[in-house]
Amino acid sequence: MDSLNSKQHISSYIIHSQEEEIKRIALELHEGVGQNLYSIFTGLQFIESGAKELPMKNYVREMSQLIEKTIQEIRLLSVELHPPTLTTLGLLPAIKSYIKLYTSTFGILVDLDSIGEEKWISEKNRITVFRVCQEALANIAKYADTSNVNINFFWSEKDLKITIDDFGKGFHPDGQDNINSSYGLAAMKERMLLTGGQCHISSKIGEGTSIVLSLPLVSRE
Repeated sequence: MDSLNSKQHISSYIIHSQEEEIKRIALELHEGVGQNLYSIFTGLQFIESGAKELPMKNYVREMSQLIEKTIQEIRLLSVELHPPTLTTLGLLPAIKSYIKLYTSTFGILVDLDSIGEEKWISEKNRITVFRVCQEALANIAKYADTSNVNINFFWSEKDLKITIDDFGKGFHPDGQDNINSSYGLAAMKERMLLTGGQCHISSKIGEGTSIVLSLPLVSRE
């Protein structure tokens, strides 16, 4: 038992350290790199307005459009790494925000429903559940071959249950068809165990995959 607790403590420490680094990188992308590129963008617009030769004017405009596209990509990457809403507004708004980005990127429609009154969740557990949902959606985009996903949040006084159903092609849960996917599923289960929760995954060929997450809720102190 002591060995198991020690392993869980080390895993929890590693994940927490990784999340702090991810948050730092996301902030640097948005506040540092993003702001610097925006300064370059406004400078190019000024140069374009003063350019008299048409070839030069067109060239500067093309460079401005490229910088503008890059700024947008950096903003999206920053949100994907660590949504600001996850810290400020909570888990459900962060999931909703990520779904918009997910749908615009992969073209997969996600129906999200929340039943019951939303409860407070510690930031550590918010991040964990968000990452597990993010990994589940990433796996769906890569392997499920589907155009629709249903996500349901069920809130009770004692716990939060989340179901994710993809209606895709499914897979053999005990198979080794894709090593990367297997590692991702194992990581999802381990993350939930560290919160005191659970992650159950079931799948049938031709019928899709169902993921059920459960997270015990504690009173806010």
